[in-house]
Amino acid sequence: MVSSRYGIDGLRAAAIASQALGFILIMTLETCLGDAARPWQGMTLALMLLAACWVALMRRYRRNKQRRAMAERVRRAKEDEE
Repeated sequence: MVSSRYGIDGLRAAAIASQALGFILIMTLETCLGDAARPWQGMTLALMLLAACWVALMRRYRRNKQRRAMAERVRRAKEDEE
């Protein structure tokens, strides 16, 4: 399992797994199909890039959600002080 300083990072694990599976599939296609594998390898690479973009988007969404929650907590703390 992949962990970070904040615990287990599921997005990082998903990114690593998708890239590893993609590279394994690309090598397997080359071994089995030879030159006929090129279009399938291109599609596999495109799917790998799509997965990487999805992980980056989810990471940004989670980070922004945490920032909004922190800003809300700070705002409420200031209101309670007044």
